[in-house]
Amino acid sequence: MRILLLTHGFNSLSQRLFGVLQALGHTVSVELDIADAVTEEAVAMFQPDVVLAPFLKRRIPETVWAHTVCLVVHPGIPGDRGPSALDWAIHRGDAQWGVTVLQAVEDMDAGEVWAWEPFAMRPGATKSSLYRREVTHAAVQAVLRALQRFTPGSLAPKAAGLLGSDSNIHAQHPPGTHEVRWILDSDPNKPGHTNTASIKPGTWNPLMRQADRRIDWTHDRTQTILQKIAAADGSPGVLDTLFNHPCRLFDAHPASADVAAAFSESKPGTVLARRGPALLRRTVDGAIWIGHVRQEDDATPTPTTTTQPPATNVLKLAATRVFATQSSALPELPVPLMREDGEWDELRYREFGPRGACVGWLDFEFHNGAMSERQCQRLVDALRWVRTRSTQVLVLAGGQEFFSNGIHLHDIEAAQRVAGDSAADASMRNINAMDDAALEVLTLTDRITVAALHGNAGAGGCFLALAADLVWAHTGAVLNPHYKNMGNLYGSEYWTYSLPRRIGEAASRALMQERLPLTAADAVVRGLLDAAFGEGAQDFGAQVLEQALALAATHNLTQRLADKQAQREQDEAHKPLADYRAEELQRMHRNFYGFDPSYHVARHHFVYRKPHAWTPRHLAVHR
Repeated sequence: MRILLLTHGFNSLSQRLFGVLQALGHTVSVELDIADAVTEEAVAMFQPDVVLAPFLKRRIPETVWAHTVCLVVHPGIPGDRGPSALDWAIHRGDAQWGVTVLQAVEDMDAGEVWAWEPFAMRPGATKSSLYRREVTHAAVQAVLRALQRFTPGSLAPKAAGLLGSDSNIHAQHPPGTHEVRWILDSDPNKPGHTNTASIKPGTWNPLMRQADRRIDWTHDRTQTILQKIAAADGSPGVLDTLFNHPCRLFDAHPASADVAAAFSESKPGTVLARRGPALLRRTVDGAIWIGHVRQEDDATPTPTTTTQPPATNVLKLAATRVFATQSSALPELPVPLMREDGEWDELRYREFGPRGACVGWLDFEFHNGAMSERQCQRLVDALRWVRTRSTQVLVLAGGQEFFSNGIHLHDIEAAQRVAGDSAADASMRNINAMDDAALEVLTLTDRITVAALHGNAGAGGCFLALAADLVWAHTGAVLNPHYKNMGNLYGSEYWTYSLPRRIGEAASRALMQERLPLTAADAVVRGLLDAAFGEGAQDFGAQVLEQALALAATHNLTQRLADKQAQREQDEAHKPLADYRAEELQRMHRNFYGFDPSYHVARHHFVYRKPHAWTPRHLAVHR
């Protein structure tokens, strides 16, 4: 089947569908939704059987959907309509939700449902987290089911007994109207029935405004505040104030009871302390950590304003960086790397198994997978401390959402606002810090290292993972093991050493030129990953630990470590790691300081979310 992905941006869901559909033998091309005329041209050139829209912010033109099957992926249950589907579901505290694949018509989200897939709402999950995990998984299942209903030469779907994995929600058309009502039938005897009786038929919901998200620090409880920030995660954030400056709040975490108790006399809304990137703020019944903020211009409307403020200051940064002067006056509340559950920080270390067959487990949960110079230095310090622990296997677990996405582009862009600094200098410091982290892993030869990718990885984050001896990934993970999409960056993190040792020189050169995402299954076939497994993220983590414990107890571990050390010594004698790094950084210096501004332009467009002017040719194969 010829499938044109029409999407506002080539986001995580679009990339996952791209890889899955290609793996199934479909011919897939991508067109970014720039303008109606551009979409019409793309359809005329590619002549798709189906236009699939996984992520849109505009209607598909009638000139397209009236003649070609256009299927829209909507992150809501049948009948749900509107641009804030997930926001409202989190805001309401819904226990069940779903993804619908429906046919494009004149009105948004109003066409015939071809398939849908329910899922349980993960307690405490942010909107972005749900989107990358539950929504993406459900969307893939629903899309594949919808495509089975395609009939060549017809705009209508094949008749189907089930719209999705369930048969208990069906459409009813009241006589004499164009209205569609979704009727819930919870009969467990129906074929395909699953436990979705708690799902109510969806309705139209408007764009969620800042007035709907507003936090009342004098009345809202901790859970309510966390829920409001979670529902606005990624975009648009919750408009609030810190230190009398308007800003949008992101990346919130509950404080432990012990931390909150230490400030029990403080007024709700008071900023109390700092830890890593985050500020501690009092609530009526506890406290929360606010990790990242986006500062607004002074003229920005208040949280009760219904209009959207101008996006002139869109850099999302660590709260302690945005408010560095104010933060410096606050007490710092550091915590040990090895600690009990319930005490939040970006990094955490645990150990499992008996002495002599012990597994160390290092989490580094950096927001959106971006690693600033500060975060890289924290990871380096953690890895050096881990060396002192008597373990046989070290699992580098990254974060639940992303293993790592490499250097922190927002942080680098912000350097231009600092007197005496520049984006070029900040880029060079950041890539050197990333290299330091990769070097710690590469030279950790007294134990087996495993990179466990619970979520996606991109650019330098991929090669940080490849510094480990073994790389395992969740089956739903997507990898972007290249740099060129960011203004033809050459890349570092010792990729010129770690990638060829896995897949060879020729395959490495080809991969770095492709600029395309890889599904976990494809990455295993091509040699980047050693294994991909696990249905859910929790399943993956449990299986990683089980296999790591078995590895730590294997009978030939001593010989395996001796072989590893001998290979490292042999590789070092052939060409020192310092030489790989110097060569890579020489090329990166040219990217950062040279006459070609492509990297700086691409970075600026990325962090400020500039609209696309065209679809890159490696995606739009029809052009």
